[in-house]
Amino acid sequence: MKKTTAAITAVGGYVPEFVLSNKVLETMVDTNDEWITTRTGIKERRILKEENAGTSYMAIKAAEDLLQKRGIDASEIDFVLVATATPDLPVASTAAYVASEIGAVNAFAYDLQAACSSFLYGMSTAASYIESGRYKKVLVIGADKMSSIIDYTDRTTCIIFGDGAGAALFEPNEEGLGLQDEYLRSDGIGRQFLKIDAGGSILPASEETVKNKQHYVYQDGKSVFKFAVSNMADVSALIMERNNLTHEDVQWLVPHQANKRIIDATANRMGVEPKKVMINIDRYGNTTSATLPLLLYDYEKQLKKGDNLIFAAFGGGFTWGSIYLKWAYNS
Repeated sequence: MKKTTAAITAVGGYVPEFVLSNKVLETMVDTNDEWITTRTGIKERRILKEENAGTSYMAIKAAEDLLQKRGIDASEIDFVLVATATPDLPVASTAAYVASEIGAVNAFAYDLQAACSSFLYGMSTAASYIESGRYKKVLVIGADKMSSIIDYTDRTTCIIFGDGAGAALFEPNEEGLGLQDEYLRSDGIGRQFLKIDAGGSILPASEETVKNKQHYVYQDGKSVFKFAVSNMADVSALIMERNNLTHEDVQWLVPHQANKRIIDATANRMGVEPKKVMINIDRYGNTTSATLPLLLYDYEKQLKKGDNLIFAAFGGGFTWGSIYLKWAYNS
């Protein structure tokens, strides 16, 4: 009996129309285009401006794009997972709302939060459900409205993040394609370096926390950079080693889009040449949970059945990991 694996069979994506360029940021905060580009690789990012629209708005758009391209009805979906650090509401599940809005009437749904590693962890979750034989169609959406938690007077964070959503459909495969291996890690030491201080159970919202701007993202950039460079590179090299993959065997590196220098360090450690590295950080910035699926969305037409993809991510918490996946279809 052939082993059942979980393969990606369709992808979708959505980015808002409004473009926030480095030139515009120069008028908002003490920075400049050359400084941002040199240190991050970012030239512009997309910002969701629609009134009363949150993360679910983008997640729904990405899901609808996927369903239309795949040619299936949402009622066929068994499970909807929304990977996000910016849910619509603190308690009510964003995934449940998204599932209802797209017509996934036969699906259960929940949110997953592992900061910038959320979609990577979501891939693992989807694979487990598929491999168990319990479910046949699992929709994983990575979506974040980072502009909702960014202080645009703080140049350490406002230059980095953007808004967007990407989606991937996982289905059973018996050709040996799909998810092959994973190595996921976490370490609570990272809690102090990348966080939002207020609004949680430790420090509930108050007039004082709002005045102190404690509901915005705080990042100790140097510490996060140091951990991200070493850990993303380490896990990517490890997953290649334990699957006996050389740099020639890897067709694509799919790295979280946090910083171009981190991406370059990971690729160098793996021995993967630049033309094999998926990049869109220059156009979208760091969209947190959406970076990995948006890369698949942007590069889908270049992917070939059987291609070896190495995913790598690093997020607040700290959370990080790598996944080895064989691509399952030609566009």
